[in-house]
Amino acid sequence: MKAAALIVASLASADAFVGRVHRVALPTATTRQAVSSVATSPSQLTRSPLSSTSTVSSRRRTALAAAPAAADLTPSTKDECDVLVLGSGPAARCIATLLASPSDGASFDVLLADANYDRRWVPNYGVWQDEWESIRQLYSSFDQPLGSACIDREWKVTDCFFGGSFDIPAENRMRLDRPYQRVDRDALQRTLSPKGEVETQNDGEGGARYRVTRANHISKATSVNIFSPAGSITHDESGSTVLLQSKGGDISQVRAKLVVDCTGHESNIVLKDDRVKSIPPGFQIAYGVLAKVDESSVPDKDFVGPYYKEAMTLFDYRTDHFPAESSELSKAEKAPTFMYAMPLEGDRIFFEETSLVARPAISFQECKERFEARMEHLGIEVTEIEEEEYCYIPMGGPLPAKDQRIVGFGGAAAMVHPSTGYHLCRAMMGAGSVAKAIRGELKSSDWNPDRAAARAYDAIWSPTNIAQRNFAVFGGEFLMKQNVEGLRGFFDGFFKLPLPLWAGFLAGWPGLPNNEKHETWWARLVFGLTFVSKLPVQVALDMLGSIAAYSITEGVPLPQSVTPLLGLPDGYEYKEKPAAVGDVAAKVEARRMIEASKVEEIVPVDFEEKEKILV
Repeated sequence: MKAAALIVASLASADAFVGRVHRVALPTATTRQAVSSVATSPSQLTRSPLSSTSTVSSRRRTALAAAPAAADLTPSTKDECDVLVLGSGPAARCIATLLASPSDGASFDVLLADANYDRRWVPNYGVWQDEWESIRQLYSSFDQPLGSACIDREWKVTDCFFGGSFDIPAENRMRLDRPYQRVDRDALQRTLSPKGEVETQNDGEGGARYRVTRANHISKATSVNIFSPAGSITHDESGSTVLLQSKGGDISQVRAKLVVDCTGHESNIVLKDDRVKSIPPGFQIAYGVLAKVDESSVPDKDFVGPYYKEAMTLFDYRTDHFPAESSELSKAEKAPTFMYAMPLEGDRIFFEETSLVARPAISFQECKERFEARMEHLGIEVTEIEEEEYCYIPMGGPLPAKDQRIVGFGGAAAMVHPSTGYHLCRAMMGAGSVAKAIRGELKSSDWNPDRAAARAYDAIWSPTNIAQRNFAVFGGEFLMKQNVEGLRGFFDGFFKLPLPLWAGFLAGWPGLPNNEKHETWWARLVFGLTFVSKLPVQVALDMLGSIAAYSITEGVPLPQSVTPLLGLPDGYEYKEKPAAVGDVAAKVEARRMIEASKVEEIVPVDFEEKEKILV
């Protein structure tokens, strides 16, 4: 679902988001450089008539610098900090900004590390207006206000098209009375950056207090808290030591009390939990363009084709742009995609043809061809493409493994909504609770990095939040099995629910508006029963059958999320490791008897006093 998290950026700098190729038209020599990613497409992509002005960087970049040979691991510089944050996308800069905030009188040294720190964010982020307002309030409470320049477009209403099934006319427009906004990615990036690292343009920008080093970690986790190459990340009782590498190959060493990894869903250093049964992730794939369209012969300039300029179009699931009984129509019905449209100023509009969630992923080329077919059918002539986007978003999958010293955040902690793809607002809101947990531990007189990491994870995935996620994971699995008719019926019924119910499901994160409608088993049960009553009979029966089948094959998670009988899932709460002392009284008795014995003179090691064993 297109919003804050529907877009992915390069793994090197976009924490929660994995794998974007972004192409930018270059009308002048000073236009920004295009960004390429770790996607497997060739460095020079095939052009279509709609993208004749687009270019792509011929250089392919990797997310992490190649690990040097063991002999080259001697650091040329050393640094220390309270918290080391890896990555520099939205999730990384959010958590770094809030951790470094002096709002409660405490000041912590936060170092953010990313060799691609200066890379421009490329996604087109969209957010619900009420969710953004709640985030603004949170950041103001940390004395890190998000200025009005962070939003560059607002639509008072949101439109959807689900016609073509269940006697819904193809031209039928469902209008949602909920405002939607487009984030100015550049302004937000500058706002979540230190003043000395960016050229500020608006009030409130450059207000972050963290430090920056332009280098990446070189490690890969081989087991929990074990990394390769040896010595690249080491943990001890008071913190962690991490080796970083710049693009020039220089090695630096950072000593930190805690490390927060924001390098994305496919992080190399945050392991997933393989001790709990989980379903592999689904994938959201999309092809998008920021385009100019020809309006010279358009009779009503309030519209771009069927898309009203004063409304953001969240879904267009119609397939009438394919010839009847064609192979293209058959494929689109079995593996649906929808159009997402953000009209901007004048003749500019952002389009994105999107596969909501699938496993395996639908192809980018398929999305692109469907976009072009839709444009032609709707009579929308694209005259220029300013930007081209390829989105790849893992959704769902396992949560992070427990007992890890490195704290995953954003995509590294699987925070993407598992059935919608929403992420930006979830990460920005989640940064508040995680920052509070870590700051509280840093203030403690008995600093314990294991406890700090566990409490940070618990702030992300409390048992209550895991139960809510499990409910949404089933939603993603149900959506993946639907054809286009099923999806039209699903969403037509979904948006007929009272707004707080559907809005709360789309948010799915503590602190965001309407989430209270989904935080408890009772609330989720009420939502589910109400939702089924709004669905077409065919879709409702399929959902009930899917609930039964899923509960049989996947076990406890779904029933646990909607009943009190099975308790809550295990969370990340810190548990003190018990000391291996055995039965002290028995050992003391044995030691005294041996010392008094006229036969036995040697006290066995197990019976010796612990403090004497090491002497």
